[in-house]
Amino acid sequence: MGAIRTPREKWIEEGLRALSAGGPEAVRIESLAQALGVSKGGFYGYFRNRDALLAEMLDTWEREVTEAVVEQAESGGGDARAKLERLFAIVSAAAERPVTSVAAELAIREWARRDEAVAERLRRVDNRRMDYLRSLFGPICADEDEAEVRSLLTFSSRIGTRFMAADHGGRSHEEVMRLTRKWLLR
Repeated sequence: MGAIRTPREKWIEEGLRALSAGGPEAVRIESLAQALGVSKGGFYGYFRNRDALLAEMLDTWEREVTEAVVEQAESGGGDARAKLERLFAIVSAAAERPVTSVAAELAIREWARRDEAVAERLRRVDNRRMDYLRSLFGPICADEDEAEVRSLLTFSSRIGTRFMAADHGGRSHEEVMRLTRKWLLR
């Protein structure tokens, strides 16, 4: 019986964990192999080199935070409010998965500050997310400006609240996020 190979997805997930913890410099083949408990030889069965892994990490992240989320939100049918409620639940549930975590999101945003190719990809992802939010808030809001503001607030709350150190008047972060979603859907 042959040895079982570590799946490609595990290398990508571990790469995103390393990126989240220490930026692109922390994504090293030997370190990933050690974290996975395997030899680094298995890496080369999937990837030409480190740059190929970094590109696949970004491809996977982009797909999982855009098209996969949209497909899930749309899959249940319903009106725009139902899709938004599903979207909020999907994003909340995905917040701690290696590929879709807030930590990965923030690490990619930091990386984009130093790498124009990553910045262009991030722009594409952000534009796709905003376009989808506009498509959902548009039918709810009579005013196009209000739809834009709600889209921006929804998107900003995913990223921006992680930078806030403010207390919430005795409320937990989760409770404030629930109140925010409730207000956005009114």
